Amino acid sequence: MIKKLALYTLAVGFLFSCGPKNLTNDLATANPIKAQLDLVNIQDDKVSVVMDPGRFVQDTVIYRLPKVVQGTYAVSDFGKYVEEVKALDYNGNTLDFKKVDTNTWMFTDAKNLDKISYAVNDTFDQEVEGGLGEEVPFSPSGTNIEPKQVMLNLHGFVGYFDNLKNNSYQIDIMSPASFNYTSPLQEINSTQSEDGATKSSTFLASRYFEVTDNPMMFGETEVEEFMVGNIKIVLSVYSPNEVHKASEIKETMVAMMQAQKEYLGDLDSTPRYDILVYLSDTSKEDSPKGFGALEHHTSTVVVLPEQMQPEALAESMIDVVAHEFFHIVTPLSVHSEDVHYFDYNDPTFSKHLWLYEGVTEYFAQHFQVYEGLIDREEFYVRVTEKINNSRSNYDDAMSFTRMSENILEDPYKDNYANVYMKGALIGMCIDILMRENSEGNRSLKSLMKELSNKYGKNKPFVDNNLIEEITERTYPEVGEFFQTHVVGTTPIDYDKIFEKVGLYFGEAEVETNYIQNAGNIIVGADPVKRAIKFNELVADNSFWNDNGAKPEDVFKSVDGTEVSLANANQVFGDMFSWKPGKEIEVVLLRGEEEIMIKTTTTPSYTKAITLLENPNATEAQKELRNAWLKG
Repeated sequence: MIKKLALYTLAVGFLFSCGPKNLTNDLATANPIKAQLDLVNIQDDKVSVVMDPGRFVQDTVIYRLPKVVQGTYAVSDFGKYVEEVKALDYNGNTLDFKKVDTNTWMFTDAKNLDKISYAVNDTFDQEVEGGLGEEVPFSPSGTNIEPKQVMLNLHGFVGYFDNLKNNSYQIDIMSPASFNYTSPLQEINSTQSEDGATKSSTFLASRYFEVTDNPMMFGETEVEEFMVGNIKIVLSVYSPNEVHKASEIKETMVAMMQAQKEYLGDLDSTPRYDILVYLSDTSKEDSPKGFGALEHHTSTVVVLPEQMQPEALAESMIDVVAHEFFHIVTPLSVHSEDVHYFDYNDPTFSKHLWLYEGVTEYFAQHFQVYEGLIDREEFYVRVTEKINNSRSNYDDAMSFTRMSENILEDPYKDNYANVYMKGALIGMCIDILMRENSEGNRSLKSLMKELSNKYGKNKPFVDNNLIEEITERTYPEVGEFFQTHVVGTTPIDYDKIFEKVGLYFGEAEVETNYIQNAGNIIVGADPVKRAIKFNELVADNSFWNDNGAKPEDVFKSVDGTEVSLANANQVFGDMFSWKPGKEIEVVLLRGEEEIMIKTTTTPSYTKAITLLENPNATEAQKELRNAWLKG
C-alpha cells in the first residue's frame, strides 16, 4: 500500500542512541557499517531502518539503494520504496541533504553525519494495477512486510556508500520473539528483551555483495532441514493460510536434490543451501504475482501461488529449484568480473548469459534423464519444445554474447527469456561436441569442474577471454561452434548435432498434458467474452477430444472454481500438472449450452514432430548417445 505519513518515532532505544561518539577507531573506513531494522514496530507495512556508517573525514558522501540487483537483468529501483529520509548529526539534530535521483542521496556535511534513518515500503503489495505507475521488482527479488511475515531481500532495505564499497556490515534486526527466522547469513549474536516479547539478532556480512546475496525470512515460517551428501539443505515455507506444509514440500525436494548431488559429484561449492518459499494468497489483491524464483549463490527465493494443488506445487518446485540449485556451479564458482564486482547503480553485464542461465538450465533438464528421474522420450520432447520455442518466439539470428552484454536495452531485453531456451541448447551442443571429441570421456560438466577448480567463488575470469580459454581447454570444433553460433549470428543446425548421437526429427504420437499439445497451448483468452476458451488445437489432444471438447468451448468452471481472466494463471497452472488418475469436473459453455465433463483423467497424446532415435544408428552413434544420456 502507498500511504504518506511522517516517520514514526522509533520506540526502541537500540535503534537511536545519539550523542558524541568516542572518536577512537570510529572511522567509517575502519569499521563495519551498522544497519538496524525494526520488525516489531511495523506501521502501514513499513520497516524502520537506521544506517550508522561511522565517522567520515570528507565533506560529501553518496548513499544508494540498488537500481539493479544480480540475477534479475531488469531495473528494480529499490530507492523508490524509501520514505522520510533523515540525516542526524552527533547531537541528534537534522542535517540537510540532497536526493540526486530515485536511488541516490548526497550528504554534504558528512563530517558531522552520525546516522541516516528512513522507512521502507514493501514491494509485494505494489504489484497491483495502478501501483506506482511503473514496473515493480520481480517478486522473488522483492520485499514483504506484514504482521505475520517479513521477506527480507536485504537489498530492499540496506544500501551502500560509494566510498565504502569494500566495508563489512553489521546487521541488527529486532523482531517479535515468536518469529522464526531463516537465512544463509549466519547469526553471530542474539539477545531477548527482559519481558521476553522481542529479540535482537546480529549478523555480519564481509561486503555489500553478501548483504544482497543472503535473503532472510522472519515470521510464522516453517523450517525443515535435510542433508544432501555433504550439503545441508534448509527449506523455509510461509503459507499464510497453512494450505501447504514444509514437511510435505520437503518430500518432493529430497529425492530431486539427492539426484542433483549425485549428478554433480564433487562439483559443489557450499556446505549449506537455503530454499525460501513464499506462497502467495492470490485471493488478495495485494499479494505478489511474479511467480518463479531468484537465485543467490547459496540460496534461492521462490514465490508461487498458495492455492496450487499439492501435485502442481510439487511440479513447480521441481522445475524452479532444480534450476536454481545448479547455480552453485555458475555463477557461484565460475563467473566474470562483471558479476564479481557488480555495480548496483550502473551495472555492466557479462557476455556469457549462455553460461550463467543457459548451462544452468541445461543441467536442470539433463540431470533428470541422466539420473533416471525421467525417460529419454520425455527428455527428447523437452528439448524439442525448447527448439520450437526459441525459433518461434525469439530472434534466432541474434548474437548471444551481444544480447547478453546489452540485456537491459532494446531489442535485446525482449529476447532475455531465450537464455532458458537457446541458452540451454547451447549448453547441450557443447556437451555433445565435447563427448564426441573425447570418445565420451569429457563433458560440459567436466569442463565446468575444471573452470571451477581454476577460479572458484573468489576469483573471477576476464569476460573477453572465456571463449578463447574454453577453446584452448577443449577442441577446435567447440571453438568453431562458439564463433559461429554464440558470438556469431548463424542459427544452430540441430540436425547436424543430433546426427552425432543417432537422433532425428520425425512425427510421432507423444504424451502431452491437459493444456498443451507438445508445448503448443490449446487454450486462450477470448477478449470479447472476457473468458478462457479452447482453441482449434484441442481437436488434436486425445483426452479432450475423446471427452467431447471442441474449439471455441468456453471454460465456466474447473473442479468447482469459476474461471476468469483474473484467476486463469492459477487454474491452468493446476491443470498443467494434472496426472492420469485424477478425478475432475469441468463445465464448458458451448453457446448457451453447458457441457459437463466429469471423469477421471487418462494419459493424453498428440501427434508432433519430435526427436526420435534412428533405428539405423551406427554403434559409434549409439555409444555417444549412451555416454550423453547415461545409457
